[in-house]
Amino acid sequence: MYTQCPECLSVFSLDAQTLAKAHGHVVCGHCEASFDSVATLTEQLPPEPFIEMTVNEPAFEPPRLDLVVYRPRPEPPAVAQDGVVVATMAPATEDFSQLVFAPRFAREPRAKQPRRSHKREPRRRRRSSGERRWPWLVACLLLMLLLVVQLAWAERDPLIRNPTVGGWLRSSCAVLGCEVPLVAAPQQLQLLASNVQAHPSVAGALMISASVRNDALFAQPYPILTITLSDAQGQRIAMRRLQPREYLDDSTILQQGLAPGASAVLLLELEDPGDKAVAFEFNFE
Repeated sequence: MYTQCPECLSVFSLDAQTLAKAHGHVVCGHCEASFDSVATLTEQLPPEPFIEMTVNEPAFEPPRLDLVVYRPRPEPPAVAQDGVVVATMAPATEDFSQLVFAPRFAREPRAKQPRRSHKREPRRRRRSSGERRWPWLVACLLLMLLLVVQLAWAERDPLIRNPTVGGWLRSSCAVLGCEVPLVAAPQQLQLLASNVQAHPSVAGALMISASVRNDALFAQPYPILTITLSDAQGQRIAMRRLQPREYLDDSTILQQGLAPGASAVLLLELEDPGDKAVAFEFNFE
C-alpha cells in the first residue's frame, strides 16, 4: 500500500502493521510533518509523472460486518435480596453424557417381533488356514525346483567336472539309461610322448605323433590340438590348430570321447616348413 505526505508530496510504502500502530496517523520521514495516511491510501500508484495522489472520500454508509468470530459471554445480572447484592447463576448447560439410547427393535413390543425359525441352517465348513495355504506352498516348491534345474543346466560343465556331483550324475544316468554329455577338461590331459619326422610317403610333409592320457575321472572329448613350430632362436615359424575331426576319421570314437585313465596315440600330417623348424610345441584346448 502507498500514501503521500500532503506537505512535501513524498510517496511512502507502508504495510498493514505500520498502518494499525497509530490508526493511520504517521510522521513524514522527509519533512517531519504529521498527517493521516488513510486519506491518500491506495493499493496502486497512478501512472507517472504525477504530483498529488487522489484523496479518499469518506463512504456515505459505513460497511456492515456480519462474520462474527468471537463474542464474550455476558455476566449474569445482580439481584438485591434483603439489602445484599447476590449474583444470579447462569443456567447450567444440559449434560447428555448419561443418556442411554435404546435401539428401535428393543422399544417395539414382543408381539410384533418375527418369530425365529427353529430350523438351523447348516453351517458352511470353514476352510482352515492349512487348506488355503497348501496350493501356494506347492506352487513355490515347483518354482524353486524349476530354478534349481535351470541353474544346474547353466552350470552343467562345472558340475560334471566335480568329482562328487559328476560321479552321482554318471551313476544315476547308468541306472536311468541316459548319457552324461562330454565336458572338456584340457588341463587334465597329459602328453606322454611326441615325435616329429619326415612323412614316409608324402614329399615335403611332416608326420607328428603324440601320446595323450586322460587323467580326469570322467570321459571327455578329444581335444583341439595346437602345434607350434619354432626356429633355433625360438621365433615362431608356423602354427596349426587342428579340430578333432581333422585327425580322427572314426565318428564312433569321437562320440565316445577319451575314457577316464585311457591313452590314445594321435597321428598328424603337416606341411614341412623347411630346415628352419627345429622345435615344436603341443597345446590342448
